[in-house]
Amino acid sequence: MDWEEVLKEYGAMVERKVEEVFSKTVKEAEKYHPFVKEAYTCLREFTLRKGKRLASCSTLATYKGYVDTVDEKILSVCAGIEIYRQSILVHDDLVDVEETRRGGGTVHSVFSKMFDERLGEGVAIFLGNSAYALAVQTIIGSGFPVDKVAETLLLLSEGYREVNESQMLDLLFEYRDVDAEEWRVMASKRAASLFKVTMLAGGILGGASEKDLRLLREAAVNIGYAFDIQDDIIDTYASEEDYGRPPCGDLRLGKKPLHVIYALGSPDPGVPRFLKSLRGRASVSREEVEKARSLVRLSGGLEKAKEASKKHAEEARRLIAETRMNSEAKSFFYSMTTYVENSLDWYR
Repeated sequence: MDWEEVLKEYGAMVERKVEEVFSKTVKEAEKYHPFVKEAYTCLREFTLRKGKRLASCSTLATYKGYVDTVDEKILSVCAGIEIYRQSILVHDDLVDVEETRRGGGTVHSVFSKMFDERLGEGVAIFLGNSAYALAVQTIIGSGFPVDKVAETLLLLSEGYREVNESQMLDLLFEYRDVDAEEWRVMASKRAASLFKVTMLAGGILGGASEKDLRLLREAAVNIGYAFDIQDDIIDTYASEEDYGRPPCGDLRLGKKPLHVIYALGSPDPGVPRFLKSLRGRASVSREEVEKARSLVRLSGGLEKAKEASKKHAEEARRLIAETRMNSEAKSFFYSMTTYVENSLDWYR
């Protein structure tokens, strides 16, 4: 079965459990204060918007890869993982001043329009924190043995700290030049950390051996790098119709994705000068978008980044093959990483 078909099947199961969690949470909030109820209702809508559910489905696929079944306990954990993912995105949207995500308003933009920016930003901070706490509570109540839950929560807290550390560096990089190695340091705790949390959670709860947990950890890091590089390339090269956002958003913020870092190292001073001139712009014209894309491509930055992503995808598949997961789980991760690798050829 293709990985996207698996995501649809698994995603529907996870969403059912997420809805159960939020239904209970909204009812409890209503007893406390109507505004808190409104905040959790917004978070529920934000969480359940269309999406691939890649984080939580990676947990489910890994778990099923060891126990050959799906049960309510793992679905509760997956709901917690999905809410954990959204807690990160709420804060990420705030820092990146994003107005939309997956076809709807970001949390801070929704409440800013209701009142003002100060309240909108404050609610986003507090609601993102609340989402993390809700994720923890959901995993605690999953019904797994206490020692397994404790190990999973330790993993989750480690991942949460790591992703916040990477976000600080990502923000810092908007204000200074960095090289590819410093980018790798930052990215080692971004998507790499997310996949490490999601896949290891499934492995821990599914009873994977220590050897397999080491393999899963290494595979997850490689999957994270592959996805990170691909996602950044999409931001520059995908159309607004396909991506749902105007292209070159990272360049307007002054971010330093890998393909841009390579381009900024061009011996032609005109390349970094133009790319840096886009920072702080409210919008970029179609001609400027095409020029930025062309400069990154001609500098060799695009191909170097593609090559790095493909190598990480290949290494991830090699590591996954060494695990004792069943063929269905392996096929899911093979298909997913192959898709990432092949999709890079869409952007030229």
